[in-house]
Amino acid sequence: MKVNIRLIKKNRIYSEEFKREIVSLFEKGTYSTLQLEKLYGICNSSIYNWIYKFSTFNEPGQRVIEMKISSTQKVKELEDRIRELERSVGQKQIKIDYLEKMIDLAKTELHIDIKKNSATPQSNGLDQTKKK
Repeated sequence: MKVNIRLIKKNRIYSEEFKREIVSLFEKGTYSTLQLEKLYGICNSSIYNWIYKFSTFNEPGQRVIEMKISSTQKVKELEDRIRELERSVGQKQIKIDYLEKMIDLAKTELHIDIKKNSATPQSNGLDQTKKK
């Protein structure tokens, strides 16, 4: 005896409120259509149909084109770049403070004037500055 097995297509019916929520998540830039598709298990074409139907920004006759990199991913990349630059600036500031302290120590303990004023004569490089 041969059994006839067929897959039953699942037709899902979504409320208008749910559709509008999905469209608002897309419009806010919280999620891309691909992310919404994976998150909610909704077909990509359905999401685009809802965008065309319920979007406040979409005008009739215009097509929505989504960039590969979503805006949230761009923001995350920019925030990472900002953190990296702030860390770099912090390290440079520590180095500057260290070098300024070394210059002050050289002046007070070794009597070497590394920071020159514009009024001081140019050094020949061999003589130490005179003790005051």
